[in-house]
Amino acid sequence: MDLTIPHLLYGLFTLIIIVTMVFRKGVVLPTLLGTFVIAFVYKGNIIDGFTAIFNANLVAAQELFSIFLIITFMLALLHSLRDLGADVRMIQPIQKMMVNGHVSFFILIIVTYVISLFFWPTPAVPLICALLVPAAVRAGLPAMTAAVAIAIAGQGMALSSDYIVQVAPSLSAASAGIDVGSVADKALVLSLIAGGVAILLAYLFYRKSIRSINDPLNEIELQTLQTAEGSKNKVQTAHLNTWSKVFAIAVPISLLGVVIFMMYSKLFSGDGGLVGGDGAAFVGGVAVILLLLSTIAFGKHHALDYVTNHITDGFVFAFKAMGPVIPIAGFFFLGSPDFSGIILGVEEGPALLFDLVASTQDYLPQSALLAALSVLIIGVITGLDGSGFSGLPLTGALAASLETTSIDAATLAAIGQMGAIWTGGGTLVAWSSLIAIAGFCGVSVMDLVRKNFLPVISGLIIATLIAVFFL
Repeated sequence: MDLTIPHLLYGLFTLIIIVTMVFRKGVVLPTLLGTFVIAFVYKGNIIDGFTAIFNANLVAAQELFSIFLIITFMLALLHSLRDLGADVRMIQPIQKMMVNGHVSFFILIIVTYVISLFFWPTPAVPLICALLVPAAVRAGLPAMTAAVAIAIAGQGMALSSDYIVQVAPSLSAASAGIDVGSVADKALVLSLIAGGVAILLAYLFYRKSIRSINDPLNEIELQTLQTAEGSKNKVQTAHLNTWSKVFAIAVPISLLGVVIFMMYSKLFSGDGGLVGGDGAAFVGGVAVILLLLSTIAFGKHHALDYVTNHITDGFVFAFKAMGPVIPIAGFFFLGSPDFSGIILGVEEGPALLFDLVASTQDYLPQSALLAALSVLIIGVITGLDGSGFSGLPLTGALAASLETTSIDAATLAAIGQMGAIWTGGGTLVAWSSLIAIAGFCGVSVMDLVRKNFLPVISGLIIATLIAVFFL
């Protein structure tokens, strides 16, 4: 296909953004400038360039707002529990299992993987971060290392196989013209290999940062986890200790009930149950009701003001911590045909990113190893849009065209699926649902990406090599 100047400019700015990330600098400036320049050149009108900046940020905000909202509601609930003192009581039983930071690391991985495999990471993250991360930090696991564990297990290992829900293998198989089951089975194996390698490397890289259970830094980090400000609300009940005990029991039971119901609906209902965004909405709604009840118990009629304070604080934190992600996402949404039309104000928008990738198809090698690595790299590039799923039709189609006697289409499609979802699903881009993990753990999303990079890339390469030589 013929590439236009906007295509080349998009590729250039993408490279600039990647290089800027490598040097650990902010990428908001090049993303905003890139959006303006590309829109200006594409439309040939400087006014359209200005409006495209606004439209790109608006589209990104609309797409990401559900993540901001779940962060807000869960943080508001945690703030209300902190008023009651129930947050400390709530994690005391879990602490008995989390005897130290090393054990906590692997408990987080196991729980995250199991829940995310059934419901996708979006609804799993607030549950895990609300109940387990504080206990893990108290046991000596740094919040950043906890975020790495959750990201690798949920956004990476569980979502990349999508073995239960099977949206990802269905997209890959449909475009490759092959059976869904064959892609799903191989994706599961590859996800476990990539995840196992990533988990092992992450543990080896960051184990020295794990502290003893009695380290005073644990309590300091626990205080800064999710919020750095103490509550200004005054207690209005004479039974604070009683309500603290009640909600320390009620909240975990309620969230556990959410998990059980979602699992039951997934396994036994015919409609596929609550997964992805629906699951996150369910979790968020339950969190709001618990917020109202706990705030009323603490403040009585003053709850009318206290609830407002908690919601406001949640929104302030979510946008302060995650706001820079919006212009970054806007730039990469400009490369997707699903959003570029709205951003540029045209009926059918260009597929700038995918066209660049597709243009390399004729130059891809025919050997099994090089073909597999090429599909992996293309999957990673398509994942830069922050979705992970939007590039699967492309990687699936490439898998069908690159199939040889040495490697079949199902294996290549599974490899492309690994690259796309591990990247955009996401563990390697900050403008994905990774921002929710960073928000709940109170860490920088860009630093989290950097921590994930080497373990994840190593896992993907090793999984690809095993796929070529052994699957």
